[in-house]
Amino acid sequence: MTSAAPARTHALVIRLPEGVDFSLPLAGPMLRFLARAIDFMAEMAILSFVSKIVFMLAVVSRDLAMAIVTILYFLVPILYGIAFEWWMRGQTLGKRVMRLRVLDASGLRLRFSQVVMRNLLRAVDSLPALYLLGGFVCLASRRCQRLGDLAAGTIVVRLEPSEAPDLSRLGLESKFNTLREHPLVTARLRQQVDPATANTALRALLRRDQLEPTARLEVFAALAEHFRSLVKLPEEIATDLSDEALVRAVVDVVFAKPR
Repeated sequence: MTSAAPARTHALVIRLPEGVDFSLPLAGPMLRFLARAIDFMAEMAILSFVSKIVFMLAVVSRDLAMAIVTILYFLVPILYGIAFEWWMRGQTLGKRVMRLRVLDASGLRLRFSQVVMRNLLRAVDSLPALYLLGGFVCLASRRCQRLGDLAAGTIVVRLEPSEAPDLSRLGLESKFNTLREHPLVTARLRQQVDPATANTALRALLRRDQLEPTARLEVFAALAEHFRSLVKLPEEIATDLSDEALVRAVVDVVFAKPR
């Protein structure tokens, strides 16, 4: 008697031991294919531009120029994916247009090694043509992962459009947030704090009175330590603010409209 295959899921759900959880919808094969089509056009534009420069070498050796262009044909898609997914924190041009983002499968911060791995295996996923192998694996995978995702431990989620919460009505906005006195730090936080972590921190603040005292301390200690690791905070903020106050300040500057 064989065991049943794991049920297919349509969302990444991350549950912290302290009771805080959030979910993001997973991207399906069609959305990923459309994003890939946009990226393919961008890659071809880059390859066409670089090829024109390389073919200047044809006056020296046409064979050498053809060899370099052939190598670039394989390298450009890989380097394009690695560069954009790392620089744009899990997005390429196609993924940004289709509102998709690559995340660590456990909800942790995406590592550079994961970005490299999933893009190196892109050539395998594209076999025999038009990403048929990758598409088949996506359909068969519980979390719609292609081979590159399975090897790298990544998933692709949909970023649903949502309005910024009214922090003043929620009682989270602070007119005396000392972080606002450091515009470079706040700009860096807005750049480095990914949407999943920002929403986790927001939900933790909204549900803080429902948490047990020990769990409340652990949740905000973990979030505060994560924020401190992302950005070098001014000494008076990093040391003088409690963990919960620091998380409140970060949520304020990440979600609030710049003043």
